[in-house]
Amino acid sequence: MPRAGIKPECSLRRELSVRDLTLFGVVCLIGLRWIPAAAHAGPGSITLWLLSGLLFGAPLAGAVAALMSKYPGPGGLYTWTRNDFGPAHGFMSFWVYWVGIAFLFPSAAVFYISSSAYTFGHAYAHLADSRAFIICGSLAAIWIALGSNLVGLKTGKWTANCGSIAVAMLGLLLIAAAAIHWNQHGSATAIHLTPKMDWNAASFWAAMAFGITGAEYFGMMSAEIRSPELTVKPALWLATAFVAIFYAAATLALLVLLRPETISDMRGIADGGEAAARIFAAPWVSALIGLLLLTNAFGSFGGMGTAVSRMPFAAGADRLLPDAFGRIHPRWHTPHVALVTLGLVASGLLLLSQLGDTMRVAYQEIVSLTFIGGFLPYIYIFLSAWKAQRKLAGAIGLGVTVFCLVCSVMPTSEVKNVWLFEGKLALGTAAMIGSGLLLYSRARARSRMIEEAQPGLLGSLAN
Repeated sequence: MPRAGIKPECSLRRELSVRDLTLFGVVCLIGLRWIPAAAHAGPGSITLWLLSGLLFGAPLAGAVAALMSKYPGPGGLYTWTRNDFGPAHGFMSFWVYWVGIAFLFPSAAVFYISSSAYTFGHAYAHLADSRAFIICGSLAAIWIALGSNLVGLKTGKWTANCGSIAVAMLGLLLIAAAAIHWNQHGSATAIHLTPKMDWNAASFWAAMAFGITGAEYFGMMSAEIRSPELTVKPALWLATAFVAIFYAAATLALLVLLRPETISDMRGIADGGEAAARIFAAPWVSALIGLLLLTNAFGSFGGMGTAVSRMPFAAGADRLLPDAFGRIHPRWHTPHVALVTLGLVASGLLLLSQLGDTMRVAYQEIVSLTFIGGFLPYIYIFLSAWKAQRKLAGAIGLGVTVFCLVCSVMPTSEVKNVWLFEGKLALGTAAMIGSGLLLYSRARARSRMIEEAQPGLLGSLAN
C-alpha cells in the first residue's frame, strides 16, 4: 500500500516537452543492432519491419495511450497491472520487465562496443574480439549513460536527445550513400520484398518485433511530462512511425551497399560505414559512424535506465521493495537507488554471461533472455488494453506477443550445444520469475508483521 503522505509524482520534475518526449521515444525504441541482423536475412526484412510496425508497434502505441489516459501518474506498466490485476501481478510484471532490461543493457553494450571498434579502422578491429576490451567498454558505457541521468532529468534528457540526433544522422549517411551507389552502380542486392518463412530464423522474427517495442517507456515517465494530455499522443505516434520507417530505410540502405551474406550482425553497420566512406571519398566517415554509434548507445542506455527506474520507485512507494527505492535524491530529484541498482545488476549479468561459452554464443543467450523478460510483461499490457476497451489492439498485440515468446527460445545455427543453451534460458527465466515471487512474498510478510504490530495502520495508509 502507498505510504501516508507520499505522492511520488510530486517529487519528480516535469521536464519533458513534446520535442523531448519524441526524441526520448526515438532513442529508446531504436536498437541499431537489429538493422544488420535484418539486412543479413535479406530484403524480405524490409517488409517484416513494416509489418512489425503495423501489427505490434501500432497496437502497443494505442494500448499505451489508452492506459496512460486511464491511469495517469508514475509507474507505467507496474501501475497499470497493479490496478487491473492486483498488487502481485503488478509486482511480477514490473520485476520481469526490469530484469529483462538488465539483460538488455549488457547485450546491447557488447554490440555497440564491438561495432564501434570496427568503424575506427583495421588497426582497432582486433579489439572487437577481445573479451577484456568488450567487458570494460560495456561497463563504461552502462555507467556513463546511467550517471548522466542520475544527476537529474534536466541534464539527462540531453543525453537522450543527442542519441536521437546521432541515430538520425547515421541513418541519413547510410541512406545518402546508398542513393549514390544505386544511381551509379545499381543495388548490390536484388530487392525482392517477399520475406522468407523459415523456422531456423525464428529468433530473428522475435528480434524484429522486439525492435519495435518501447512505447511503454512513455507511461513510466508520465509524472515528468509537461501537459501529458496534449503531449503524449503526438510524441508517441511520431516516435513509433519514425522508428518503423527508419528500420526499413536503414535496412534497405545496407542491402543496396552490401550483399546480405557479407553483412555480419556485429559489424554490419561498420561495413556499411566503410562502404559509405568509399562512396563519399572521405575515410573519416567510417570513424564518424563509430562516434554516432557510441552517442546513440549513451542516449539509449540513459533513456531506458531512467524510464525503467520509475517502476521500482513506484513499487518502493507501495512498500513492495525496501523503502530506499521509494525515495528520491534531495538535490538531483531522481530515484537514485533504483538507477544504481539497475547498473549493478546489469554489470553483474554482463560478467556472468561470459562464463562457459564463446562470446558470440554468450551474446545470443543474453539476447534470448532479454526477449523473454521483455515480451512476458506485454501480456499484461495487452490484457489491460482489452479492459480499457482497446480490444483490437489488445487482441492483435497479445497474439504477436505469444508468437514472439515461442520464437525467443529457438537457438540460432551458431549454437552448437543446444542443451546448454536451452538450459541457461530455462535457468535464467526461472531466476527472473522465482526472484520476483520471493521478493513479493517477503514484502507481503513484512506488511503483515507491520499490521500485526500496529493494527489498522496499513488500512489508514491506504486511505
